[in-house]
Amino acid sequence: MALLSGGKLIAPPIFYHSHTPRAPFFFRRRHFTFSALSDQPPLPVRVRFAPSPTGNLHVGGARTALFNYLFARSKGGKFVLRIEDTDLERSTRESEEAMLKDLSWLGLYWDEGPGVGGDYGPYRQSERNSLYKQYAENLHQSGHVYRCFCSNEELEKMKEDAKQKQLPPMYTGKWASATKSEVEEELSKGTPYTYRFRVPKGSLKINDLIRGEVSWNLDTLGDFVIMRSNGQPVYNFCVTVDDATMAISHVIRAEEHLPNTLRQALIYKALGFPMPYFAHVSLILAPDRSKLSKRHGATSVGQFREMGYLPVAMVNYLALLGWGDGTENEFFTLDQLVEKFTIERVNKSGAIFDSTKLRWMNGQHLRARPSEELTKLIGEFWKTSGLLTVSAGPFIDEAVQLLKDGIDLTNDADKALANLLSYPLHSTLQSHETESVLQDNLSEFAAALLAAYDSGDLIAALEEGLAGWQKWVKSFGKSLKRKGKSLFMPLRLLLTGKLHGPDMGASVVLLCKAGTSDVVAPEAGFVKLDERFKMLRKINWETLSRDQPVKETTAPV
Repeated sequence: MALLSGGKLIAPPIFYHSHTPRAPFFFRRRHFTFSALSDQPPLPVRVRFAPSPTGNLHVGGARTALFNYLFARSKGGKFVLRIEDTDLERSTRESEEAMLKDLSWLGLYWDEGPGVGGDYGPYRQSERNSLYKQYAENLHQSGHVYRCFCSNEELEKMKEDAKQKQLPPMYTGKWASATKSEVEEELSKGTPYTYRFRVPKGSLKINDLIRGEVSWNLDTLGDFVIMRSNGQPVYNFCVTVDDATMAISHVIRAEEHLPNTLRQALIYKALGFPMPYFAHVSLILAPDRSKLSKRHGATSVGQFREMGYLPVAMVNYLALLGWGDGTENEFFTLDQLVEKFTIERVNKSGAIFDSTKLRWMNGQHLRARPSEELTKLIGEFWKTSGLLTVSAGPFIDEAVQLLKDGIDLTNDADKALANLLSYPLHSTLQSHETESVLQDNLSEFAAALLAAYDSGDLIAALEEGLAGWQKWVKSFGKSLKRKGKSLFMPLRLLLTGKLHGPDMGASVVLLCKAGTSDVVAPEAGFVKLDERFKMLRKINWETLSRDQPVKETTAPV
């Protein structure tokens, strides 16, 4: 029979259970087995993401939120955000606000929750205590829970006894069958008590949408606490009451919550609520296959945002951690993911977080942006960082086109431009890689280049742009009877101070333009062309060629 929750009709899964003939509840444990079948009746899809605001949004949490979002959107359902802040000592509003900011940055906007509202609020657990107490009292009245007056010392002794017998730590049920007079006596003394759930005998089975059939033996569980002695509800009780009263149809969460499902399913049954469908997503693993943690580098969404990652790239990469559409395609927008996503294609096995691939994917998304948008983004970044005095103009247009292939993150743009503007000639001359260039009559080559600069031919050619440069290079190479590598390697070395980099002609033309305008900030470390030629004049090529100190190898840009 369908049940009403939050004013809406929900079709429950089918439960099978078998138990012994009915007996007074307080004196006899029920023995039953029940399971939820995987055939899903049509029902309004409502999913939730329920983070604890005790730190930053981890990429694992972000992926869980993403899968919930995609499932809801693909089914025409609702995506609910609930804040599980019952850990009053560790939960902070600052952490909550940071999480909301990260989710919004990713584009995972919620239909109900903080800042949005909805018919099933409040959406913070700290504001729902009266509801938990109401349902705990209902369970007490029905006999599903009982008062437990055991002290901490008694509970510790139970653990020790179980440990010595090599059994799992389990409550022995001391107060499970207490008489009314025994309970009244402790209440009259003011003895603190917890509410414990009376676990039946038998087994429990669910059909997880990702993992298939999962079963538990209830005999090793022991009666568990749902309300602490200070009146605060326990996590598993809060979650069950919240999911039930918020009409959550599908619980999609990390596999580390799978053990919680056992207790939650029992509470669902006792309260008479339909159990949602469960789907437990595998963990995100580090390259060494351990659980991804801070020791492996950046792990929070906020960190990746600050490093210059794009939200579309983060969403794309997180979706591929344990899911694929069955094709070779690796690039998706959020809308495309909504169209393609199915829970059946989520893998059981753990997914490896590869920061190198994430960076590569970000670069692909960055360069796929419209040219005007990319230029605006990087130009503003250069001005904000203090490298340039302007954020738009011909210099920026050409610089972005020249350097974009070496920029995977917006934060890389500074390094790429600073490298272009720099002139590390002396350190490059001392590298092992330069030795072959030095031995190819570099001193004579440098003299010819200085002569071309002094005559004004080189600068005149550069001022004509790339076509002027290409014409000059051809003529210059012909005069030296050089071409190919023997022409371009020494030219790159002497003009840029490096052996590797983006297109040399475009680079030198851009350097010429930068030297005749105020576009580059004084703090950028820019070495203009005339300063470069001054440095070339001071080099003693004869000494350098005869006794070159070999110290390092230049790294390609």
